[in-house]
Amino acid sequence: MNTSKPEKKMVQKKVTWLSENERKKQIKKSANGSPTAYFGFQSVPAEEKSDRVLQHFNSVARYYDLMNTLLSCGIHHLWKRTAIKMLQLAPGDHVLDVCGGTGDLAILAARNIGNSGQVVVYDINRAMIQAGLHKVIRTTIEKQVQYVQGDAEEISFPDHHFDSAMVGFGIRNVTHMEKGFSEMYRVLKPGGKMLCLEFSKPTAPVFRWLYDFYSFYIMPLIGEIIAGSRKAYTHLPESIRMFPMPDELADLLIKIGFSHVTYRKLTNGIAVIHLAVK
Repeated sequence: MNTSKPEKKMVQKKVTWLSENERKKQIKKSANGSPTAYFGFQSVPAEEKSDRVLQHFNSVARYYDLMNTLLSCGIHHLWKRTAIKMLQLAPGDHVLDVCGGTGDLAILAARNIGNSGQVVVYDINRAMIQAGLHKVIRTTIEKQVQYVQGDAEEISFPDHHFDSAMVGFGIRNVTHMEKGFSEMYRVLKPGGKMLCLEFSKPTAPVFRWLYDFYSFYIMPLIGEIIAGSRKAYTHLPESIRMFPMPDELADLLIKIGFSHVTYRKLTNGIAVIHLAVK
């Protein structure tokens, strides 16, 4: 007789955004090292989430940049340029790009820090790193961009090492988000800046309804046709709806120790840039 408990799943309908209480419970569970974590709407053992995230990005790495451009109609490039401008990098800065993937933010940063600066693309997924190498190899910024494969919850750099740290559309995939931000805080120099660019909840109700319809019906279809994976592009909108709202994320960053925490909503709130100082 099988006495194992069935895997728990979220009760929410697909297009439902978590309530404030549900989000707070999730943040608290993550911070307390809960034995479970959410992969999209599905509750899984915490130790399994990183493997699922790896499998997810392995399946989409080859088409990742193309899909980002198609699904956002190219707007993600504007969001990333805006984020780097807000970070106000200086010549000679050393920058860490956590969950850096195919390197879009790192490349933009490298163009702002001069020949004496350095950007490290730090990602747990080798396939994602390899998918972005062609954008740097044999270019004028090749010597300024380095690649390190590693876990965002255990960043393999010493304390007070970087002038800036950034994460773009990746922190929601980290099993224990607070630990990831704490590691970014640790490796920053005093006065160093942290940037987080992440998806969020659209502000206008009508726009939000259209966004939900697009996210759960059009996006998976495009994912299946172009990348051959409907599942990967169903997980994406689910993970977005599990993420803290901008003010909740700001509170979390303050709790970790960051100061001067501000945020800016982009494109009716679809994306949000958080800035903070150590």
